[in-house]
Amino acid sequence: MAKTVKLVVYVPAEAEERVRLALGRAGAGKIGKYDYCSFVSKGTGHYRPLKGTKPYKGRAGNIEDADECRVETVCYEKELPGILKAMRKAHPYEEVAYDIIPLLNDRYAKHVPKRR
Repeated sequence: MAKTVKLVVYVPAEAEERVRLALGRAGAGKIGKYDYCSFVSKGTGHYRPLKGTKPYKGRAGNIEDADECRVETVCYEKELPGILKAMRKAHPYEEVAYDIIPLLNDRYAKHVPKRR
C-alpha cells in the first residue's frame, strides 16, 4: 500500500490559488474519488531577510510581516518529488516554508466503514 503524507506549505495570500492549483495538477489532494482536496487557513507570517537575499516582500535586515495562507493537502510519498517541484515553481518565495508529515490513515482505513 502506498504511504500517504500531509504536505503543508505557507504561501503569500495573493499566490495561494496559484500554488494550490499547481499542487493539484501535480497529483496532490487525492482522497478516494476526489482530487484537488486541500484546506486553507489565513494568518500572518514573520521573517527577517538576511544579507544576500532577494525577498518577495521587504528588505534585508528588517523584520517583516506578511499576510499568508497555510495550504494543507495530502499525497502519496512516492509522488512527492514531482509535487514539490511544482510547488516550488508556482511559489514566489526564495525560500519555501513547508512540512511533510507522515500519516497513519492508510494503516487504519480498512477499519473505518464507508458511508452509504
